[in-house]
Amino acid sequence: MKIDQTIEAILFWKGEPISKKKLAGILKCDESSLDAGLSALESRLNDPQNPSGLTLVCKEDDVTLGTKPEASELIKELTKEELTKDLGKASLETLSIVLYKGPIARRQIDYIRGVNSNFILRNLMVRGLVEKIPTPNDQRSFLYKPTIDLLTLLGISKIDDLPEYSSMANEISEVIEAQEEQNNE
Repeated sequence: MKIDQTIEAILFWKGEPISKKKLAGILKCDESSLDAGLSALESRLNDPQNPSGLTLVCKEDDVTLGTKPEASELIKELTKEELTKDLGKASLETLSIVLYKGPIARRQIDYIRGVNSNFILRNLMVRGLVEKIPTPNDQRSFLYKPTIDLLTLLGISKIDDLPEYSSMANEISEVIEAQEEQNNE
């Protein structure tokens, strides 16, 4: 697979911005090879002979895939429709994890759920139920925590007011600690 195709696959899978440095590390390539791959991907996505609905979005040192401006009205309508739907089981599960253990890293949520939670977290953020904050000791990664609006919607004034808060938070902590121990072995 060509580097531009590999970059496209990674950006699609990631579903959120990634730094060029991290992307180069994943690809085990130098900065100039990465830049060449990004240029090739951008050219391919903007090829008038083979139009795509995606575009490469670059901001400072981060890159991601986005939709073309021509699709903005449709995407806006789909987003509005998505926001009016009830939360599904996967969203409620993810929201519960964030409520009882937030701030929490996405990799920890993924481990607990056993699946990639990126899309669900994005939807919860769009709804204003979850917010993303920088990790205190690593500004390149993020943690997820419940918003004040979520607490208001739940009718609670603080997280500790959640049903069985202590026992649930402890259970989630135990799962995370077991995963971290396993990773350190």
